[in-house]
Amino acid sequence: MNRSRVIFEYLRFLKQEKRYWLIPVVVFLVLLGLLVVLFEGSAVAPFIYTIF
Repeated sequence: MNRSRVIFEYLRFLKQEKRYWLIPVVVFLVLLGLLVVLFEGSAVAPFIYTIF
């Protein structure tokens, strides 16, 4: 399954089940994951890991 199909299925599920409150949760988790991956090897990493 490619990524666009997974995203489409997820959006269809949200629309069908009326679970719109999950959208901010997923967006937050994706952004948090990107933050950890992008700043993993930088000088900012110790500050990010102290948050958790």
